[in-house]
This record gives sequence, C-alpha cells and structure tokens, in this order.
Amino acid sequence: MNSETYNSKLSALFHFLNENRDYNKKVQSNSYNLFLSPFDSVEDKLYSVLYHVANTQSQPRIDVLAPFFQKVYSNKSKLHSFRSFIDFLTGNENSVYNYESLYYGMLGQAGWGNKTSALFAKTIYHLHNGKYGYQNVLWEDAPKVIDIKDRVFLPVDAVIETIFYRIDPSIKWNFHKINKLLQDNYSSEEMEIWDDLWFWGFINQRGSGLNREFIWNEAKYWALLETAKDEASINKIKDVSTRFLKIIDNK
Repeated sequence: MNSETYNSKLSALFHFLNENRDYNKKVQSNSYNLFLSPFDSVEDKLYSVLYHVANTQSQPRIDVLAPFFQKVYSNKSKLHSFRSFIDFLTGNENSVYNYESLYYGMLGQAGWGNKTSALFAKTIYHLHNGKYGYQNVLWEDAPKVIDIKDRVFLPVDAVIETIFYRIDPSIKWNFHKINKLLQDNYSSEEMEIWDDLWFWGFINQRGSGLNREFIWNEAKYWALLETAKDEASINKIKDVSTRFLKIIDNK
C-alpha cells in the first residue's frame, strides 16, 4: 500500500471515529456506572477501577497482581489525590503530574502491562473530564483536560492490532508502533478519540488472529453488557458499521 492511500485511510478512520463518538461514549458511561455506583468511598471506587481494568487482560497474572493489590490496600492514605497516588506508584515525589506520568507509574507495577496501564490512565481521565456522567469522581486534582505536552497512549490489544494489519499487512504492528504512529500525527486530545477504535473493531470482527474476518458481528455486540439492546439501536449501529468496514477494506 502506498503512503498516500495509507494516510488517507488513517484520516478517514479518525474522521469516522470523531463523527460517531456518541455510540461508544454511551457504552463506556454505562460501564463506568456499573463498576462505580455500588461504592461510596474514594478507596472503594479506586479499587473497583483497578480490578476492572486488571481483569480486561485475557490471562491476568493473578500471582503477580496479588502483591500489588495488597500494597494498594495497605496504603489507603496515598489514595486520596491524583498526585499522592502517582507518588505512591513511583515511590517518590514527581516533577510532573499528568496522565503520562500516571501511565508510567502503573507500567512500573508488577502485573500491569502497556495496554492495561494505558487503559487505566484513560479511564481515570474519563472519570474526571465531565463527559461520561462523572466529574472528579475520585480526585479534585486530576486534570480535566489533557495538556498538549501530555502524551496519551492508546490501549492497544489484538482487536486494534488486527485493524492496523488490515490497513497495512507489511508491518508487524504492536502497542509501541501503533502509538508512535498516532502520537506523531495526532494531538493528545485527538489520541483520546482513537480510543473508540476498539469498540468499532470488536463488534465488526469475526474469528481470531491477524487474519480474522471484518464483518458486522451481532453476537459480539450482544456480548457487551453495556450496549443498547433495542432493535432500533442495533439497526442503527449496524448501519454505521458499514461505513467503518468500508474504510478499512483493503481492496
């Protein structure tokens, strides 16, 4: 694939994601409500976020994660502000407190990888920017907007890797290559828009591995607890999905 076609597909894909934010926003808002609404205290809400994100791994390393959670539960005094939590993760005071430092703080914890660290940082941002039904749900000092100098990482997994492989199969895509490509071409706020890519990829893939089929997969849509289940909503998102599939068609 030549660079002009490649860049055109990326641009079209970003435009699609930006135009259709409301669909995944509703799904994510419902998800946040499910794992936050049962709890009142900052500590319990944070525990719930951490457990929810850790368990998005296909094979979470339980023996490695257990000491991390033991450490978190033993240091409740460090959980009451964005800054103190980052200092707790890094073991010292930091000069910068943003979502990039939160990502790297999580990445330094046993059992947390690139994807889950990025997903946790993104979730904390969503819970404080006021756009997902929550604002300052944990910490008053968490940034409400992403600073232009703050690097945001896309939580890349097999679903997203397969999309990029579909666009350009000549590259062995992974977390680092995809994030470098996007960070070099999109602002920090625009990187957060790319997070919606997982949703559209998940409900429009069938099979496994890099050569999975790209097709509307209603079974996967139904597998997501947080999606609207009425016929009109399903038909609408199925219709919008045809535009997504047309963009990534490698013909």
